[in-house]
Amino acid sequence: MFSKFAYTIFEKSIADYHVYDDVNQAVNNPYPKDKIEHLLYLKNWIDTVQWHYEDIIRDPNIDPVEALILKRKIDKSNQERTDMVEYIDSYFLQKYNSVAVKPTAKINSESPAWTLDRLSILALKIFHMNEEVNRKDASEEHRNKCQEKLNILLEQRTDLSTAINDLLTDIESGDKFMKVYKQMKMYNDDDLNPVLYQNKN
Repeated sequence: MFSKFAYTIFEKSIADYHVYDDVNQAVNNPYPKDKIEHLLYLKNWIDTVQWHYEDIIRDPNIDPVEALILKRKIDKSNQERTDMVEYIDSYFLQKYNSVAVKPTAKINSESPAWTLDRLSILALKIFHMNEEVNRKDASEEHRNKCQEKLNILLEQRTDLSTAINDLLTDIESGDKFMKVYKQMKMYNDDDLNPVLYQNKN
């Protein structure tokens, strides 16, 4: 099933990142660039780095100048995340291009890549919640509460994985069809963000 295939790659990306656990480390994608594995790995790597950016920026003692620099990095990361989702959806559009869509076919509220985006983030939540469950310096109460949360996350993984597989099966059989809208983010666009275009002149 595709969800398990993707999740295994997400887990590898997370594990590889945490060898050094450094937001400035270079990505060393082990998969060929023309394979979907490459896109999935890179997608999760971006998510993993951004996860740690979000941790760092919440440091109450962070230097304001460093915080602003980091905010810019988070903005850039958000754009890269969206771009990767669109690349992954392009893969599915090409894969299912020849499918005969049934007249009764329905559209899904999310494209396949956006459901995989959720699975990638969920993989990160599970990894870090598991860390809290096994924290030696944490209280037993803390570890127990985190175990309860981890159990829910694992249940969510099962449900989301099933939904992803069902969606792809439905698209492949023509019972659902893909329709992808390019993300029209305005805040990064020099021509759409008033703060940016007013400062161009």
